[in-house]
Amino acid sequence: MKTSMKRKDLLEVAERLFYEKGFRGVGLKQITTEANVATMTLYNHFSSKERLVEEVLKEREKRYWSYLNKYVEIDSDLSFILVVEAHGRWLKEWSYKGDMFLRAIEDYAGSNNEIEKIARSHKQKLVRFFQQLACKKGEANQQGLANQFTLLLEGTTSMATLIGPEEATSHSIAIARTLVQQAS
Repeated sequence: MKTSMKRKDLLEVAERLFYEKGFRGVGLKQITTEANVATMTLYNHFSSKERLVEEVLKEREKRYWSYLNKYVEIDSDLSFILVVEAHGRWLKEWSYKGDMFLRAIEDYAGSNNEIEKIARSHKQKLVRFFQQLACKKGEANQQGLANQFTLLLEGTTSMATLIGPEEATSHSIAIARTLVQQAS
């Protein structure tokens, strides 16, 4: 097995375990066992559990943004709605048990600045994304609209754990339509 494939296996297994059991609920031994790699292989790729968590979050963020970019047509009249729909698809396929980035902020607040920084940066990037979208659409209250849509996606993520991603997304799309209508 190529070294890069082992790294990829470690990241995939770590992400799944961290997502299912939390960052504190998973040890490196469990990750190496499930990834079928030696402990030394893990340390050849990641100097510590914290570095592994950082890389898992970075990879997850890349996947999230490529997912949104795949489904969202920025020039569409429905671009805000398309973002909400794409986020709902993401929840159904990748984030049905809550938000890994919020968990990282909660678990590592004040104890590891890089992990918390990566997670907070992901949230800030979402706000900036909506600001840019609002600017491109010529909306008057760009910051307000960006905050509203970010809150909408965060609420959708939270509610997906209670009522399921499909129903949470359905409600969010209805709210998104109202927000877009009010902004126009």
